[in-house]
Amino acid sequence: MTEHAVIRCEQYLTHPPAAVWTALTDPGLLARWWVPGDIKPIVGHRFTLDMGNWGVQPCEVTEVDPERLLRYRFAEGSLDTTITWRLEPDGQGTRLLLEHAGFDLDSPLGQHAYQGMGEGWPHVVARIDTALANPAA
Repeated sequence: MTEHAVIRCEQYLTHPPAAVWTALTDPGLLARWWVPGDIKPIVGHRFTLDMGNWGVQPCEVTEVDPERLLRYRFAEGSLDTTITWRLEPDGQGTRLLLEHAGFDLDSPLGQHAYQGMGEGWPHVVARIDTALANPAA
């Protein structure tokens, strides 16, 4: 039986949900804290994320609730996982919750990705605050 694993990461950001939403959905800003990609917060929008050494990964937006939730399929045809971003207002900032689900731990690729992304996501998400603090950089 195939086991599918989930990575969860939570980060408090000092910026309001509208700004964090822009960091998740604006291609120029997304490239500053994560990777280049032609994302648009429109259900059904197909886009790619350039993961460098891991190649260009096809994605598709599956759910949008502006400034609250963004969900998309990630690495269709290889990892076949789902990334969900939830934004919750928290005082003057935003609590950002990431769930990266669907890693197939029965496959070597799934195991490798789960381990690497599990270690990497907290560092990646933490860069959002810096990118938003210097939007012109």
